[in-house]
Amino acid sequence: MKKDKKNLRIAFMGTPEFSVHILEALLQNNYPVVAAFTQEDKIAGRKKILKKSPVKIFCEQNGIPTFTPKKLDDESVRILRDKQVDLIILVAYGKILPKNILETPPLGAINIHPSLLPKFRGPSPVQNALLHEEKITGSTIMLMDAGVDTGDILSQKEISIDDQETYVELKEKLAFFSADLLVGTLDDFLEGKITPQKQDSSKASYCKLIKREDGQISWSEDSKTIFNKFRAFFGWPGIYALWRNNGEIKRIKLNKISCAEGEFADRKIGEAFLYNDSVCVKCGVGAIAIHEMQLEGKMNMSSANFINGYKNFIGAILG
Repeated sequence: MKKDKKNLRIAFMGTPEFSVHILEALLQNNYPVVAAFTQEDKIAGRKKILKKSPVKIFCEQNGIPTFTPKKLDDESVRILRDKQVDLIILVAYGKILPKNILETPPLGAINIHPSLLPKFRGPSPVQNALLHEEKITGSTIMLMDAGVDTGDILSQKEISIDDQETYVELKEKLAFFSADLLVGTLDDFLEGKITPQKQDSSKASYCKLIKREDGQISWSEDSKTIFNKFRAFFGWPGIYALWRNNGEIKRIKLNKISCAEGEFADRKIGEAFLYNDSVCVKCGVGAIAIHEMQLEGKMNMSSANFINGYKNFIGAILG
C-alpha cells in the first residue's frame, strides 16, 4: 500500500533516551507524529520523586499528545482510531502490543530492534552483543506480528563494535545509526519499494531481561569474560563483588577495570593483590585490574585511594 508521506499519521511508542533519538529523526525529516505512547511515570530515587520517561519529556517539549496507559486495551484502540493513525512505530516501548493494537493502523506497526535479527531476539540485544564479544552488530527494521521480534524484515544494516566499547557508548551509536536507517526505510516502504523478508527462525537466538543480580562477578570465569560483562553492564546494573570486611559482607561496585597482563598461577581465584602498582583480582584464567571502585554507601574512588583506607582489602578473597 502506497502512502503519501505528507498525509501519513504516525503513533510513536517508546520510552528511554534511545527512543528519543529515533522520534527526533522522524520530526526532523517531516514525518507527522500525531500521538505518542510511553511508560507511566515511575517513582525514582531516595526522595521517591515521580519521574517522567525521556520520551514523555521530549513530547511535552514538542507539543505531541502523549498517553501512558498501564495496559494497551480498547481505550488505546479508540485513541489510535480517533487520531486516525496510519502506522505505529515502536522503539523500546517496554510493553507487548496485543493483536487488536497491531491490526488497528492500516499500515500496521514497525519495530526498530538493535540487533541483526534473528540473532538476539528479546529485550537486551545490545548487552548480549557485548557479552558474547561480537565484533559486528546492527539494526533491523521490521513489520511487527504477534511474536517477539519475529516479524518480516524491511531493512537491516551492520555496524562494527570496538574492543573497548561499553553498553552506554554502543547504545548511543546504535540510536543514531538506527534513526538514519529508519528514515531511509520509511521512504521506500511508503513508496512500495520494499518486499518484506521472512526471518530464518532456525538461526534465531534469544536474550533475557537484564536484572540487578546479573552484575555479580563469578571470579571462576576468565578475565575476558568478566571484562565483557563490565562492558555490557556499564551504566546499569554495573558489576560488583562481595567483600567480607571485619565479619560484615559488603558489596563493591567495580566502575573501571581492565584485563591485567601477566601470569598469576600462584594466586587463588578471587584473591585481591597488588601487581605493577595496580589492585588486581585473580580470575579462573588471568586477572582483572581495578582502577575505580565503590563500596556500598560510599563515593566512587580510585583503587589506590581505596586501599589506603582499607588496607585489609589486599589479600582478601572476594565473592
